[in-house]
Amino acid sequence: MSENPWQHIESDHVLFVVDAEHQVEERVLMQWLAATKAEHGYQGSVSYSVVPIAHHPEDIPTDGLQMALQVSPETLIAPVRVVWQTKLDKLNTRPSLRDLLRGNPRRPSARRAERILQESAERAQCIMGSPATLSDLNKRYEARLVIADVNENLADYVAEQASLALEVAERRLRGSRYKVPRQVSKQVRASDRYRRGLIEISEQTGESEIELRQRALPYFKELVAIPHNFWQDVQAAFNRWIMSLGYKNQLVVDVDSLDRYRAIVREHPTALLWTHKTHMDGPTMQSILFEHDFPPPHIMGGINMAIAGVGYMARRSGAIFIRRSFQDNPLYKLVLREYLAYLLEKRFPLTWSFEGTRSRVGKLMPPRYGMLKYTMDAMQESNADFLHIVPVAINYDLINDVKDYAAEQAGTKKRPESLSWMISYLRRMRQPLGRIYVDFGEPVVVQRYGFYDDPLALQKTAFKVGVEVNRVTPITLTGLMCMSLLGAAPRAQTIDEMVSHMDALKAWAQHRDIRFTSDFEEGSMRQMLTLIKHMVDSGLINRYDEGPEIIYAVAADQHMMASYYRNTIVHHFVTKAIAELALVAAANAQKKPLEAFWQEADRLKDMFKFEFFYAPSDEFHAEVKNELAYFDRDWVKKMSKPEYASNLLRQMTPLVAAAVLRPYIEAYRVVADVFARLKAHETLDAKASLNASMKYARQAYLQRRINSKASIGQILFNNGYKLFESYGLVAPGEAELLTKRKTMSRDLRVLSHRLEHIRVLAMPNDLD
Repeated sequence: MSENPWQHIESDHVLFVVDAEHQVEERVLMQWLAATKAEHGYQGSVSYSVVPIAHHPEDIPTDGLQMALQVSPETLIAPVRVVWQTKLDKLNTRPSLRDLLRGNPRRPSARRAERILQESAERAQCIMGSPATLSDLNKRYEARLVIADVNENLADYVAEQASLALEVAERRLRGSRYKVPRQVSKQVRASDRYRRGLIEISEQTGESEIELRQRALPYFKELVAIPHNFWQDVQAAFNRWIMSLGYKNQLVVDVDSLDRYRAIVREHPTALLWTHKTHMDGPTMQSILFEHDFPPPHIMGGINMAIAGVGYMARRSGAIFIRRSFQDNPLYKLVLREYLAYLLEKRFPLTWSFEGTRSRVGKLMPPRYGMLKYTMDAMQESNADFLHIVPVAINYDLINDVKDYAAEQAGTKKRPESLSWMISYLRRMRQPLGRIYVDFGEPVVVQRYGFYDDPLALQKTAFKVGVEVNRVTPITLTGLMCMSLLGAAPRAQTIDEMVSHMDALKAWAQHRDIRFTSDFEEGSMRQMLTLIKHMVDSGLINRYDEGPEIIYAVAADQHMMASYYRNTIVHHFVTKAIAELALVAAANAQKKPLEAFWQEADRLKDMFKFEFFYAPSDEFHAEVKNELAYFDRDWVKKMSKPEYASNLLRQMTPLVAAAVLRPYIEAYRVVADVFARLKAHETLDAKASLNASMKYARQAYLQRRINSKASIGQILFNNGYKLFESYGLVAPGEAELLTKRKTMSRDLRVLSHRLEHIRVLAMPNDLD
């Protein structure tokens, strides 16, 4: 029932700003004010001004209001509105096709409003926003003018404040998920910061400020999202529908952490960064926040995703589409920077995928800094401080995109995003894909002045986010199964062997306090068998049941896909894998095995510097010590004994080096062989090296010089090229260079043999 507004009127003069789109709304509000006035017994003077705020939220007409403001400064200005309640106000309800055809049910036409009143008048709830005296509003308006000439006159300012007050009042009925900014483009264009930026560009280019302002208008239209509660509902329904194609309602969320970040968003500028694995990441993130009544973040992405129709809806639900390249366009940079600065200052959260991370290969790659740099630049330009960057890990049992990623790594050209591409993508989603898991890390807090003073702050911030994302990424059942099967390949495994191997991995990981998804809870065998069936149906693994036992193996042409799932958890096992290989080096050392162990561990850490995030050297050494202490607390003292390193390695169940590091070592070996065949004065650039490596790798696989197709991939070969370049083995040189190239090739062959030795040790004894 609508509240009596007069109990909040503490003045003898009141002007109601009546937000009404048509005569029906105006009549409802006037009847409400009249009835409640009589009930309350208000005796002061009352005037009214009808202003269609909700109908024109970005450009409110104020001619009538300007005349109505010719009243006493002590007059109380009170905005009122009709809120048409619908089923959409309840969480997790969806708009229907009828809503799309007939328009926003929250803003009904006069005819629909009349019918609602006849059928269920209680749906028309009248509200009043927080009132203020004209004197106070005028003072705030004059103070605003000192900062920015954002309003043409006092009436514009009053209408804007009335809109904000009504938005707050309406959210009390509808929920925090509808908190959106208004008149953003107008306020940014009128700010003093924007004006200073235009003057600076004018001095550089010779264009006048007026010309620059005119040229910037299309950029504002292209960039600035115009969130609308109805389109937020439509986008939420669309997101849920997409997810239901493959994942049904299988969404596992860390709700406690989400509630904690709700408070952070209220108090600080915030950005939620999620790892990018699939095109489902964005819909998943939006669904979680919307369905938990979280203030909607502005989701930033490339303009290539502004697909016809979908882009229209996305912009109206908070999406910001950014051009892929604009380095030579200072005006576009200015518009983007000032827009993001405004959102940070007003505490509207941002969100985007942590670029260059897990997509394509599954593991966390060194990030691209684009979106993060834009946000950091905006923070330095704004009055916002202590930006809280919340890392979010989104993980899946199975991913629809992995086939595309595997094809791209094998050399197939990426299909550009388009409406036809999207339709094809959605069709392929119609298959059982298991569950989605969402976990939140600890915020990485960035202080504006500290960031400005440190030239490496951007890289440090990205690194901290990456480390935290790795920490909170749970081990999934799919990832662990693929790791077990790939580690055993080409040998197949029975269910009992897989369970035994995964139990050993699980026990080790629990000792390390690594997270697991809920699939690993006691009694999860049914979930495991269901997931295996999905993996068999998708062609990822083969099932052979014509012998005395049922066995499973990764399909011959699916190693790259299985490797993707393994890579999503591989970072948890890298230190252990390095320790295992270092033990083999120590076992082969003629003297000082402990020294040989640490030399090899440091060499391998450096060798994979383009693949994994590491702690600083001292912390890395401590991690290695802890890994081996899990199996023998006194391993350092005993290392000098003959055969100790070999014996310790045999006791280190589970052994993971072959499952974790084989693709990288074999890929690097391919690149090494390509360069070892060159003469000292010859070289290859990155593109030529990639082409030569792809061709030779296919030959090497057929000759079994490499054992897995998962070792054949563009990113792997590109990182191998970067490694050789960092070692000084790419640029042409003298005869000594040829020797170094061949030595590197030989060293990688030795590593491959050591991996095979560890793989054999990890195999169960068939005679037991």
